[in-house]
Amino acid sequence: MRNTPRRRRKLVSKLNLSAIRADFPILKREIRGNNRLIYLDSGATSQKPNSVIAAERDFYENHNAAVHRGAHQLAEEATELYEGARAKVAAFINADVDEVIFTKSATESINVIAYSLGNARPGSEFHIKPGDRIVVSEMEHHANLIPWQELSARTGAELVWFKVGDNGRLDLSNMDELINERTKVVALTHQSNVLGTIVPLDLVTAKAHSVGALFVLDACQSVPHYKVDVKALDVDFIAFSGHKMLGPTGVGILWGKKNLLDEMPPFLTGGSMIETVTMERATYLDAPKRFEAGVPNMAQAIGLGAAVDYLNAIGLDEIHAHEVELTKAALDGLQSIKGLSVIGPKDLEMRGGVVSFAVEGVHPHDLGQALDQYGIAVRTGHHCAWPLMRRFKTIATTRASFYLYNDFDEIEALIDGVERARKYFESR
Repeated sequence: MRNTPRRRRKLVSKLNLSAIRADFPILKREIRGNNRLIYLDSGATSQKPNSVIAAERDFYENHNAAVHRGAHQLAEEATELYEGARAKVAAFINADVDEVIFTKSATESINVIAYSLGNARPGSEFHIKPGDRIVVSEMEHHANLIPWQELSARTGAELVWFKVGDNGRLDLSNMDELINERTKVVALTHQSNVLGTIVPLDLVTAKAHSVGALFVLDACQSVPHYKVDVKALDVDFIAFSGHKMLGPTGVGILWGKKNLLDEMPPFLTGGSMIETVTMERATYLDAPKRFEAGVPNMAQAIGLGAAVDYLNAIGLDEIHAHEVELTKAALDGLQSIKGLSVIGPKDLEMRGGVVSFAVEGVHPHDLGQALDQYGIAVRTGHHCAWPLMRRFKTIATTRASFYLYNDFDEIEALIDGVERARKYFESR
């Protein structure tokens, strides 16, 4: 293969990488000529193993029917598979099964919370009013920023935020000032999709709850990569996406504490979430059905259940340890390149498998296109995090993100590819 790296590091993973890679049919592709595909963009979306693809296909071939409807056998089978997937997700994050809500994405999950809070009637503990405060951070993905901007605009609440230090970590020095008695919501990412920074949640959740605020966690970049225990974290809501954890697109998860979910007004209304209906009014079922109006994304949920099975079979502790080693190799190698600067933490403390960087004199889009010519898929741009780009005085970065199917040869190929591209643009 043309993009085989020229040097080798004697690094060994505890994962059976050859067996894992064989489970992902897309990794057998050759692209841009004779280059093997080196996929380093799992922070955007992950690839899918055969078992997930097969689970969706099996549903459509053998069990397709609307769940929670009908007394016929197919409807019973579809409902059993769908609710079985919910139980798998619940166990994966150590939640009660009726606290897990299927949505179409993490973006929708966060919007469900924001709109439900905005629709709460005066007098409700969820009602957001002028003078209330919502706290976010500079490192948020747009999906965990814009819904809160919009909620603030609709209700007159004040939006404030934690800043990010030069080291790529949250500046918590003014936490007591930001989270005060007027604070109703604190919404933070668990791990930055740009910097790889893992947020020290225990400090912030304790402060939020001490003033009676709800804590919303964007767990898109954490749940796929290491163990997330919702009971241990003591957050109030979390949101994450199926497609980032080997599952299908079109399915996300909203988890919330049951007592909160049952009191929140639903965002979407219609069939399947109704308790009683007259021509004048309706009452709603308890969670999770309360938030699953209409025929749900059945095949996608079942595919997500298969993804959970796959991750459990490999082991999240083993996956995380493997990604830490990949990240260390990437940080060490990339920082040896002339003119390259890493945007974010340069050590492994409280850090995930995402590395963003810039090369002096080379636009990130040009670098991404050059790497693509070598078969290396990375992300370039603002990563749906414009405020964070402005914080670091840049318009874009190049981002490599790792997962269980990546190996050390691919990290070496990335390092070689960046160096080749740098030399090419330097000589022009």
